[in-house]
Amino acid sequence: MLHQRLTQKMLQKLSPQQIQLMKLLQVPTANLEQRIKEELEINPALEENMTDFDSDKENLSEPEQIRDEEEEPYDNNDDDYTDSLDVEAYTKDDYDYSGDGGEDYKGKEEKKTIPFAVGKSFHDFLDEQLNLLDLSEQEWLIADQLIGSIDDDGYLRRDLDAIVDDLAFQRNVTTTVEEIEEILRTIHRFDPPGVGARSLQECLQIQLERKEQNSNVKLALKIIQSQFEAFTKKHYDKLMKSLDINEEQLKKALDIILHLNPKPGGASDTTSVSHQTIIPDFTVENNNGALEVLLNGKNAPDLRISDSFKEMLTSYGKGAMKDKKQKEAVVFIKQKMDAAKWFIDAIKQRQHTLFVTMEAIVMFQNNYFLTGDEMNLRPMILKDIAEITGLDISTVSRVANSKYCQTEFGVFSLKHFFSEGLQTESGEEVSTREVKKILEELILAEDKSKPLSDEFLTEQLKQKGYNIARRTVAKYREQLSIPVARLRKEL
Repeated sequence: MLHQRLTQKMLQKLSPQQIQLMKLLQVPTANLEQRIKEELEINPALEENMTDFDSDKENLSEPEQIRDEEEEPYDNNDDDYTDSLDVEAYTKDDYDYSGDGGEDYKGKEEKKTIPFAVGKSFHDFLDEQLNLLDLSEQEWLIADQLIGSIDDDGYLRRDLDAIVDDLAFQRNVTTTVEEIEEILRTIHRFDPPGVGARSLQECLQIQLERKEQNSNVKLALKIIQSQFEAFTKKHYDKLMKSLDINEEQLKKALDIILHLNPKPGGASDTTSVSHQTIIPDFTVENNNGALEVLLNGKNAPDLRISDSFKEMLTSYGKGAMKDKKQKEAVVFIKQKMDAAKWFIDAIKQRQHTLFVTMEAIVMFQNNYFLTGDEMNLRPMILKDIAEITGLDISTVSRVANSKYCQTEFGVFSLKHFFSEGLQTESGEEVSTREVKKILEELILAEDKSKPLSDEFLTEQLKQKGYNIARRTVAKYREQLSIPVARLRKEL
């Protein structure tokens, strides 16, 4: 039996305009221009304002907040809507179409394209060397398959049995592991040295074999061939005893090994990697002790509603609009104009939100931006900035994501300024970044022949007033990409 009942629910729902704003907040300055171009392509009512303007005279008023509630959808068959449309009020040009608002934003500069590195790829470089060899058709196909299986680091990580199957199924070539190994030895003679190796040990061995042979190189080769495990674990006493050598001989051999390249694929000068330049979203300037935040607006062109669309709406408004096609045209025009207004306002609100968030960060970390000393970084989490700005934590998180700030000390990700807090013995709260800085300085100053253990580092930090556990020291050391004491040992 069907039972009907009435229930009341309270739901929080984001409007399409709010979703659009949240997505725009996540877009870094480097990609904002492309996002605006996409909107210009899909919305004919939106266009770039080509008129000159003085950015210093723009009004920095907080943009109208995008409302939570859904806009009432348009109905193409709604006669009351089209008949009651106030065209004059709708096309009145009192809307601020500036894509970035205000003199405080500044940074409005000429557009600059993002430079990319140009050159031959690593695999193209290998193909050029392959084409210089006198090989049969089958040998060339095997070599070409091997080169295609080499990764960007220069290693052949695919099993030779699997390559035999690849050649049979993909190129109709019947071969054996022995024949492939023979061709692979030929590729090992290619530049850069070590390319095509199947392990780090083989990579170093290939490079040493191609060097001019002397007593030190021969000893280094012997270490890699027969004592590789002891070498990787830095068991120097064991190496000297096994090879019957003194410390001076070992030091010279290790110096040769340490100057070899463990990633030959990244060593080629012809390697082409697209290096995208980081474009800072903010600039913080120190004007005689007064910090000033500038928002980069050069990738956000000035936008406005198309005059032709306003003229079309005006001309349709003068008629009786009794024809169904005319009514549909008016609805289409208004929808596109509304979408353009929403997008322009979203861009303005994005710029405003970015600006107030960065101002709050600078105010909170004032001493750091004045000195550039990481020891002056205060503990700061997303909640701290959210409370200062009145924004939601998720909004602050979106602003901090993939955004960069240029200071006189360098370019940093906004996440660089956030860190957790730690209480000292005196009760003072300090940033974990300060502890990491001290930890890094202690390790840099250590005697490399007797590296400091995590237990000793913990005691050193406790003496300085930082009461933290040994496992926390190990965690911070790993975050700094510093190996354990045994692997930091040097002769």
